[in-house]
Amino acid sequence: MLTLESRRRDFPALGSMTYLNTAAESIPPLCVREALETYWQDKLRGMNGREAHYAKMERCREAAARMLRLTPAEISFCSCSAEAYNLLATALNLQPKDEVVINDLDFPSGATPWLTSPTPLAVKVWKSLKGALNLDDLVPLLNLRTRLVQVSLVSFYNGYRLEWAPFVQCVRQQAPAAILAVDVTQALGRIVLDCSDADCIVSSTHKWVLGFHGGCIVGIPQRRAAALTTCAGGWFHLTDAFGSDRFERAVPKTGAASYSVGMPNFAAIYALDAALRYVEQVGVEAIAAHADPLAEQLYQALLELGLTPMAPSQPGHRSGILSFRHPNSTAIHADLERGRVHVMHHAGRLRVSLHGYNSADDVERLITALRGSLKSNCKPESTAATTETPSP
Repeated sequence: MLTLESRRRDFPALGSMTYLNTAAESIPPLCVREALETYWQDKLRGMNGREAHYAKMERCREAAARMLRLTPAEISFCSCSAEAYNLLATALNLQPKDEVVINDLDFPSGATPWLTSPTPLAVKVWKSLKGALNLDDLVPLLNLRTRLVQVSLVSFYNGYRLEWAPFVQCVRQQAPAAILAVDVTQALGRIVLDCSDADCIVSSTHKWVLGFHGGCIVGIPQRRAAALTTCAGGWFHLTDAFGSDRFERAVPKTGAASYSVGMPNFAAIYALDAALRYVEQVGVEAIAAHADPLAEQLYQALLELGLTPMAPSQPGHRSGILSFRHPNSTAIHADLERGRVHVMHHAGRLRVSLHGYNSADDVERLITALRGSLKSNCKPESTAATTETPSP
């Protein structure tokens, strides 16, 4: 993943393009394809393949636990982060007097379940300033009625990386009854996590961790298991789904296990197990040590090109995402695509993602392509300070 040889061997698709869009979709290593082929062979055994499916799920649970710094019993799987947060909503059973704090750099999956609640809730928005979330702006939003504070460790929107320790200290002091939920989708597999003291950890599996769609990791520490047990119907998460009293009562397993309400997506779990072990073998520390300097190089290059990154510089605390705006972003994106340089474009915003499989040559190709495109689309950049609601 970190050398020219391993990149060519494990990610052959990268030989024909400059791929800088992992925050949207990763390029999985070949071992993930091999895992899916194994799933296919196990599935061809019909019901006899179930034993292999369940064994693979337990292996995947162990790998995910190591990545999140939890125990296997504190890990479960569902289909996506949106499902995880909606299940969390059933566990919290929020009442009209309860308050929820979200922020304007978060992905909709973590923010919207509280806005669509059948019980009207007091939902407060922690607003970013110049692309960053400041604790001074959070404190007035917290009190003894705060039941949930939801954040992303890394913002999908502009790449801002939350300074976790002071954030946790602030929430615990100002809102001691609050559940602290964190989405690590844009962090897991790219940066070394420091959020195992959260109450709920959620991550989709098709981005930096190099897995496939249809999977989501849910981490619920044992100390919060009883409080965060879902109230959803289903069968896979029940203590006894087929007992003689099954039409009279349904008792879910506690904590993380309650988030796997139906038949697991075993294909996604096979893929995730292979992906997690691949990332683990390379080492997240090594990935960060390789990719962070590339992000710093790009940050400085954007400034030299007159483009202002939408999140402030965070030396030594980088994520894998850099975003910027330009009034001619559509034309710039088209120029990059023609040159087989792939980044995300949406509503005037261009987002670049740098993972361990990217190289200094990738960054140089992007910079060269941007420089050429800007000469053709040379209207001055609009302000980079964001006050509007982030979009995907």
